Parts: sequence; structure tokens; C-alpha cells
Amino acid sequence: MKGVVGFFVCFVFTWIPIHSSRVLELTDRFPEIRKETGLWLVHFYAPWCGHCKKLEPIWMHVAQALAKTNIKVGKLDAIRFPNVAQEFKTYGTPTIKFIKSDEDHTYTGERTKEAIVDYAMRMAGPPVQEVRQPDSVNRLKSQNQLFFMFVGQREGQLWDTYYFIAKTLQPHSFFYSISKEIHKGEFPNSTNSAIYVHKDGETYWFEGSIDNFVEDYLMSELYKWINVERFSTFPRISAENIKEVMQTEKYLVLAIVDENKVNHIPPDMIEFRNKVETLIRKKRHLYHKHFQFGWMGNADLANSILMDRLELPYLLVLNSTTYHHHIPEDDPAIMTLDAIEDFLQSIINRTAPPYGGNSVHINVVRKFFDLRRNLEDMWKGNPILLMVLFTLPSLFFLLILWACCCSDIMDADENEEEEELLHEKKE
Repeated sequence: MKGVVGFFVCFVFTWIPIHSSRVLELTDRFPEIRKETGLWLVHFYAPWCGHCKKLEPIWMHVAQALAKTNIKVGKLDAIRFPNVAQEFKTYGTPTIKFIKSDEDHTYTGERTKEAIVDYAMRMAGPPVQEVRQPDSVNRLKSQNQLFFMFVGQREGQLWDTYYFIAKTLQPHSFFYSISKEIHKGEFPNSTNSAIYVHKDGETYWFEGSIDNFVEDYLMSELYKWINVERFSTFPRISAENIKEVMQTEKYLVLAIVDENKVNHIPPDMIEFRNKVETLIRKKRHLYHKHFQFGWMGNADLANSILMDRLELPYLLVLNSTTYHHHIPEDDPAIMTLDAIEDFLQSIINRTAPPYGGNSVHINVVRKFFDLRRNLEDMWKGNPILLMVLFTLPSLFFLLILWACCCSDIMDADENEEEEELLHEKKE
């Protein structure tokens, strides 16, 4: 009896953590059931993938946050079920996809709980959500959420263009609409409709929001404006989102600091980061057209770009169209605001020397640098593992080489013996 009770207790305490995570483990039956079960947010993983293991606790928090919604959160082993992974065009891990009916979309943003939950909530709703209460606008603004708002009747050329762009960029931003009567706020002109973005506590209107635009020109200008404004004034830049940020086709001004695993940044580096952020917030009207500011919590990506190991804090400006970069002549850690302004002005005037680029030669050199840097990091972290990884293949190769050489020698000796026997018989 005690054995049965002990087994039952062990079973319960083993099962509860799995069940409470609210993450569903999917199998090869998923392609059949997903069309009948609504909305899915799925993490395709590999058991040996380090990035997948790092995402696992975050994924559990995502599932908890979405527990009261109609979005089911699951994960699928892409190694065990390769046919399912191939059906969803999952060519690497970790891959996050939002799946509904016959559509699926791959998530390309930051792998944080907040970013992933916002993405899922956007994808679960319509491309443009209609606001029907005046208080809803204030509530949206109080949440410190970046969003776009169409003000006016949901008809006409501007609305059609806005809706089309919202449908395209739904994975990246929130889009809303409201009538002028309900909005009851500032309005930039006397037209029937207008569009603004709310971010960092400020409202910025689309200056070209007039009804008599030529359709193609309106599409081009509005898409370009929304694509630029969908990023906050001073966002965190990472390896996951830098490609998205580079679609602004502006210079990326990156304040690079040293952030540890528990998100702690030394005071001197916080001071440097705040200095760069102050510049764009105070002089947005001067720099917003040319630059997208942001910050990085480690130097890995910057080291790869510069092909060097940087001393932090550092200031790097990356041209998002040519992939060239600019670096200040002075030590970034001691640069004043005036010195940073002079540096940025030299980039605008095209007097600052460009470095790097995206040529074949530069990319090959960068690959070798990354390989050498990774090996150095492995040696510092675990030299024994590195020695094993390199020694075993080398020994295996030498063994094969020795076997081949020995077999040739033995064959040669056998041939000589056969020739001697033949020669004796002839005699």
C-alpha cells in the first residue's frame, strides 16, 4: 500500500510542472488538427539546440500570459517530426510561427516574453482594430504601447491604403482606427481623415495625409513613413531584430554597453547610454530623418561588424543600405554631447570615412574572424572540450591515413613475394 501511495505522489509531482506550463507538446498529427482548433503559436525546436533551451523558460511564461486567450501555445520537435517541420517551411531552430487556418507566419522579433505575447495578440485580431470608446485611446496611450491610429471614416483612398499596409505589417505593429467624433482631439488639418503614430509618450502625424494623393505615390510615402515610425525612438537592438531595423534604410546609431545575464549594466555604461539617448530625444527634429538610434547589451554583433574586439562602452554607426560603418576618432566613453553631434554631422556631410561594407572579400574575412573569435571564446570557457573536439577528429584522420599507407605497403610486399615465386618456378 505504501508503495502505491509513494508511486501516486511521485507521479503527481512529476506531472504537475508539465501540465502547469500550459505548453502543448505537438506530434505529427498537428497538421491534421490545426485547421479545426483555431489559433496556434508554435515553437519548432531541436533537443540539442542551445538557443532552443534558452527560449524554453520564456516560452513557458508566454503560454501563461496567453492562457486566458483563444491562442493555443505549443512546441514541436523538428528533429523527431521532420515532415511537419518541412510542411511549415521550418529550416532552422528555434523557429516561432503563428498559425491560423491555412496561413502561417514566422516570427522575426526579439525572443522576450513581452515581444512574443504582443506579436501573438496582434496576429490573433484583425489587421486594423476599431476603437469605439473615447476612453480606449487614453488607455492605449497609458500602456506606453507603440501604435498607429487612423482618424476618420473607414472609406476612401487613404483608408484603403492604410488597411493594406496594416495587413502587410500586422506582425510588427498595432494598427487602430477611430472616427473623428469619438477621437475628440487634435487634428493636423481640415481633411476628412488623418493618421498618426503614438510612441514614447508623443504623437506624430503623417504629414502627407490628404485625400487627393495619387494612389501609387500615397502607397509609397505612407508605407515608407509607417515602416520608419514602427520603431521606438531608442529601442534595444539585437541579433534578432537588427534586420528589421535596417529596413528603415537609415543610419543606425548604436550605443553598445556591457549587460550581464541578469540584465545588470554598470553605472558608467548606463551614463553613456543615457547620453546618447538624450541627444535623439532633445534633437529629434535634426536627426530623425537620417538616423535610427538604439542600444545593444553586448558587443558580439559589433565585434563581427568591425572584425575586432571592442572596449565598451562604444559608439557605432551602421549604414543600413551599404553595410559600411563609421566609428568616432575619440574614445566614445569620454565623448561629450557636442563631440557626438560633430561626429553625426560629419556622417550627414559625408566627410566621415566609411569602413567595412558587404563585398565578397569583406564577408570572407569576417567569417574567418568570427571563427577565430568563437574558438578563442571556447578556449577561455572550456579548453578541455576544445582539445577533445579537435584531437579526436585528428586522431581519427591519422588512423585512416595510417591504415591506407600500411595497406599499400602490405600489398607491395605481397606483390614482391608473388613475383619471386613466379621467378623460381620459371627457373
